[in-house]
Amino acid sequence: MKESFIKNMQPAPVGGGFEMDNYWIWCGSVIQGEDGKYHMFASRWSMEVSFWPYWVTNSEIVRAVSDTPEGPFEFAEVILPSRGPDFWDGMMTHNPTIHKSGDTYLLYYTGTTYSGGMPDVHSQDIWGNEKTAEARRNQRVGLAVSHSITGPWERFDEPILQPRTGKWDGLMTTNPAACVLPDGSVMLVYKSTGDQLDRLRLGIAKADHYRGPYVRLREEPIFQFDEMGDHVEDPYIWFHDGRFQLIMKDMEGGICGEMHAGIHATSSDGVHWEVSNPPMAYSRRVQWDDHTETVQGSLERPQLLIQDGIPTHFYAATANCGGVYDLDNPATKTWTIAIPLMQSHDSLDTSSSNLPLSKGGES
Repeated sequence: MKESFIKNMQPAPVGGGFEMDNYWIWCGSVIQGEDGKYHMFASRWSMEVSFWPYWVTNSEIVRAVSDTPEGPFEFAEVILPSRGPDFWDGMMTHNPTIHKSGDTYLLYYTGTTYSGGMPDVHSQDIWGNEKTAEARRNQRVGLAVSHSITGPWERFDEPILQPRTGKWDGLMTTNPAACVLPDGSVMLVYKSTGDQLDRLRLGIAKADHYRGPYVRLREEPIFQFDEMGDHVEDPYIWFHDGRFQLIMKDMEGGICGEMHAGIHATSSDGVHWEVSNPPMAYSRRVQWDDHTETVQGSLERPQLLIQDGIPTHFYAATANCGGVYDLDNPATKTWTIAIPLMQSHDSLDTSSSNLPLSKGGES
């Protein structure tokens, strides 16, 4: 990009985005519907249980609506509720990212199933025990489709991308990030890991049509950060200036210099990637439109609203206090933040005129 991504961020509207009383809110992906309104697909679960580890067992995807991209967004409905342990995504849905191919809305997400019933306020489960470990290893990337932003949504009976036993992505597939190309093919970035204690890494797959099959374009992760002692998650992919663009979360701060801030990378083919210089895409330090500044406890799961080929807004899950992983100063509130982006065609233009039309396949 001709300017670093972070320089395009404008002050965030106080009271914008999406939050709900008595619910943890996470993720947040926005698209303009056929009704002209802006629709956010986000994750929520009851605050009767803690954020961690119950996001992996209790989350459900909901839709919220606003007249403006900044919000505030108002809850409309549950989109992908629990549907029972016999379904691959029957006990939890999470990580929504909404896109469109022709006249079809594409809702990519993570789902899982597990035995023993959904945890509640009386449960004493902790991360690493049998139930939550089962829920984590059963996570898969899936897809729901609809011809209307208000549904009905067709949920697929099978995930669109399975893990590979014995490989770096052998445990699960999660965190889908999709780039829909003009010919209807889809480039898909996903997160995985080899086992419960391994680092988080990103892979790349492609499908000629959104219904699949999704074929991996390389055997190994798209980044090798081992020598930096680091790992990444929460990708978002789009296309600009003849190159694929990717922002993602720096888990430890060893790449961009700030823990849980964002990294920017680019690729000419979606297979071979280069981290930008400077690498930082976004910071947890947020400027607000009332002239205040805060360092958010968490700022994760970045998403963009792209209108007429131009990214106009940045969305991310955020938290107060020390964030959702700080046991000494844990978050008491989470929500989705909305940050307008500078309307600069030189720095942000993602016009489809340069988008590749090649089909997917092994590389």
